[in-house]
Amino acid sequence: MKSVLVTDGHFRKTLAVVRSLGRKGISVTVGERTFLNTSFLSKYCARRLIYPSPRRSPDQFVEFLLTEIKKNRYHCLFPMEEETLLLLAKHHSEISQHTYLLSPDLKKIEFVRDKRNLTQFAEAHGIPTPKTYDSPPTVAFPPWGGGEGEGYVIKPRISSGAFGIVYVKKKEDLICSYQSVHERYPFPIIQEWVPDGGGTFGFAALFDEASNIKAAFIHKKLRMYPVQGGPSTLREGVEHPQIMELGLSLLKSLNWVGVGMAEFKVDPRDGVPRLMELNPRFWGSLQLAIISGVDFPYLILRMARRESFEPVLHYEAGKRCRWLLLGDILHFLNHPNRFHLHPSFFHFFDPNTSYDIISKDDPLPLLGSVATFFTFLYDPEMKRFLERR
Repeated sequence: MKSVLVTDGHFRKTLAVVRSLGRKGISVTVGERTFLNTSFLSKYCARRLIYPSPRRSPDQFVEFLLTEIKKNRYHCLFPMEEETLLLLAKHHSEISQHTYLLSPDLKKIEFVRDKRNLTQFAEAHGIPTPKTYDSPPTVAFPPWGGGEGEGYVIKPRISSGAFGIVYVKKKEDLICSYQSVHERYPFPIIQEWVPDGGGTFGFAALFDEASNIKAAFIHKKLRMYPVQGGPSTLREGVEHPQIMELGLSLLKSLNWVGVGMAEFKVDPRDGVPRLMELNPRFWGSLQLAIISGVDFPYLILRMARRESFEPVLHYEAGKRCRWLLLGDILHFLNHPNRFHLHPSFFHFFDPNTSYDIISKDDPLPLLGSVATFFTFLYDPEMKRFLERR
């Protein structure tokens, strides 16, 4: 029987992997540092591992996983969060002797995590980006922004989601805002604010060890939390040839291996998609790709078994997926026009919309997601995890 090991049971993307592979009869072992997590309660989770904290005890975490994969034969290992990916990429050669681990090398992961590096690389390879300024405004102000309808975005060089990002509308507020971010995230970058109106899109792709494309998928963010910019709480699968071309060009130029998700925001002033970030790991909205016909976890397992298949570049566009608890609820509570959202927040039974966590077929992970939420409230380590991000 085929079996896989998946880390980071707290997260909804991990649940997407568990359900996708479990429904195909694959034995899925899930690891997390606490029993209170979303994926452990899935009926498709065949085995549960409590491992040392990868943040507090990284050496013990790696040693635990090495012992586990040597003892039990897994066809594939899926690191789901950036912290676990970085640790396992550091030991890629040793891990690969015992199971299949598809990931970029450590240096490449660290390179693209740095938004300054990524922006410079993209610009050098013809990928549009927002105007970027990487000197403190105490030295000189960016030569753009601050006018009517314009603004700045201060971004930590290394972060994910919306953590640490500050939006500044007035030029006179830039220095103070920069210094506030700088105290927690040294020497952030300043980018031109790209106005809303053109849409924000995620380009997800899978490459093999020779950097050949094996799958790609594009979604549009319909709602986010934080509202101004963050992970999607409602998103839709779309076709967008220009973003497909830009995303493939970027990752091919990087000689990418494994999965990656590049975010683009279309500038309504000229219609140009501009690169916002590149995540070198699985993304939170993975479930939408799977239900749309691009089953990234299963394709990786097929690669682990050395099966050949044609690249999956076409899928059913128009399907939607929703992160109701707690993402879309928080979006609703924080949106000034919450009762006039399109589609409506109260449109719960749309036959074209699936849910990241809620499932009639597999209901208990909903309780696990509530438990995960409470760990973020009371667990000091989870609080520090949020603060660092």
